Amino acid sequence: MPEIKLEHVTKRWGKFYAVDDLDLVIKDNAFVTLLGPSGCGKTTTLRMIAGLESPTSGRITIGDKVVFDSSLGINIPANKRKVGFLFQNYALWPNMTVYDNIAFGLKNVKEPMPKIDFEAKNAARMAEILENPGEVAKVLTECRDKSGRLDEKKAHLKLMDAFTVSLYTAKQLFDYHAEQKSDFSSEIAALKAKVTAAKKAAVSTGGMLDEEFRLVKDGRVVTKTRKMTKEEIDLTVRRVSRIVKIGMFMDRYPAELSGGQQQRVAIARTLAPEPAVLFMDEPLSNLDAKLRLEMRYELQRLHVETGSTFVYVTHDQMEAMTLATQICLIENGVLQQYDAPLTVYNRPNNLFVADFVGNPSINFVEAKGEQQADGSMALQILGGRQATFRPLARLDLNSWFRKREAASSARTAAQKERDAVKDYVEKGNKDENFRYHIARVVEDDASFKEDPVITDQDFVLGIRPEAVAIADEGHLDGEIYGAMPTGMESTIKVRVDDFLLTGVVFGSELFTIGTRVHLDVAGDNIMLFDRKSGACIAVGSLEV
Repeated sequence: MPEIKLEHVTKRWGKFYAVDDLDLVIKDNAFVTLLGPSGCGKTTTLRMIAGLESPTSGRITIGDKVVFDSSLGINIPANKRKVGFLFQNYALWPNMTVYDNIAFGLKNVKEPMPKIDFEAKNAARMAEILENPGEVAKVLTECRDKSGRLDEKKAHLKLMDAFTVSLYTAKQLFDYHAEQKSDFSSEIAALKAKVTAAKKAAVSTGGMLDEEFRLVKDGRVVTKTRKMTKEEIDLTVRRVSRIVKIGMFMDRYPAELSGGQQQRVAIARTLAPEPAVLFMDEPLSNLDAKLRLEMRYELQRLHVETGSTFVYVTHDQMEAMTLATQICLIENGVLQQYDAPLTVYNRPNNLFVADFVGNPSINFVEAKGEQQADGSMALQILGGRQATFRPLARLDLNSWFRKREAASSARTAAQKERDAVKDYVEKGNKDENFRYHIARVVEDDASFKEDPVITDQDFVLGIRPEAVAIADEGHLDGEIYGAMPTGMESTIKVRVDDFLLTGVVFGSELFTIGTRVHLDVAGDNIMLFDRKSGACIAVGSLEV
């Protein structure tokens, strides 16, 4: 499967930038989720890669083939990119059976394919099966009805599954009546003679038939622009139906299937043409919670079995975390972070990433302080309480601030260069620093407040709920403000003065609202953010 590369890809409508200067590499056989809030540009990105939307500028490469390049005028249409697309709407034909829905697209495929002697191939396969007539008879004995008669339709299906053949070959095999006869030597001889004659005919044309009965000349497989045969279509439909486990529904209509079964049909239809890349735009959003969880497991298994590259759009961060090998998090058309799921969760690049990923949401606590001689940070948090932040890795805060200012100057200079370009259009949907939320008992009305003066002594701590621990020896006094038990764990809100901290407590303990408790901040995954830029400075431990 191919690697996908996006270079400086931009899509805008007027002054609105849906995607802004996106650079992205999706590796072979990756499962990448494009994650972000509604309107952030993730679906637009997917549609541009698939060819359903044309970028304003940039370059897109799938494998070794450039499918879009604004400077060279290249824009290969979607039907030539060999990609599959799975929509939120299943889009199944209601008047067609499951089989016909999957086969429909295959009937219209016309492209260069190997030139195959199907008659000889089927004869060879039939001879191979008839050499073990006992196996055929064994399958047929399972296909008798209560009166002892052979159920022909059931026999066809059983033979197809047992010997991995098409329906047409299964019907031929059934006609030999292996349940009544055990010696097929004359039939096998006739079939092998047909194969030999086909091979001689190929040699007479200056070629040969390989093991797959493809015509080979000068060491190369001969191709021919053609449609798929009924046998090829049938084998493909049966193969993908086995992958998604819908083989028993082939004669049903979509209205006779559940939502999950309809989604499996849509997946099978998408897999049938063997796309190089499979694109999915929120395909599970129409399913209920339990079925959505089951389909996540199915998509994981499908990714491994097919070996395909999956690109998956969702705004559900739980789907992104559980399915992806890489998460591409986008906000306002700008890439915020592209990393493995646990890296995004434990080492977010900025306040937005930390807030968007995680359920329950992360706790943000404003802090003020400075670095000490030993490298730790002396901070004031939660209404003046003294705390010490100890970074995991060595931190030179002054050096970090210098790099921040250098990066800011470089962005400003780059923007001036873009402004000087004749055709440049100023971005209307301006990028702004993320406004994090501090949970309080009584929410402040920010509309009546002036923006505070932010200095290099202003920080924000990010504390995941699992780091908020109830401990008898805890240094923070609080009161249970709310509790939601789910069985194996409880999500709690604890009031510390006027602040609210969210915690996750594992176990089946019940918490009563109003109970006084002691808290500690545990672990070494506490995040320190720069309040001015929103960027993550370091991770470490916190002592209160």
